[in-house]
Amino acid sequence: MGDNKVSGTTKTPADFLKSIRGRPVVVKLNSGVDYRGILACLDGYMNIAMEQTEEYVNGQLKNKYGDAFIRGNNVLYISTVNTPLADGA
Repeated sequence: MGDNKVSGTTKTPADFLKSIRGRPVVVKLNSGVDYRGILACLDGYMNIAMEQTEEYVNGQLKNKYGDAFIRGNNVLYISTVNTPLADGA
């Protein structure tokens, strides 16, 4: 009864992070700023490298970066994006 299984398999946070590499994500920082882009890689300290990165402050686009590196101690959460990122067109 105390099983923590869903659909017969157990998925750890590490499994989730591996599965979203190369996909669009939202990274929210402790400061409240959001970065949206493609997750290139991350390490055990939650340092994150992103591509096609957009910076949002209070929900408004403030800047666009090609590649971005975010230090892990600033990260509040990482979330997947269900809709495709804008092309900038």
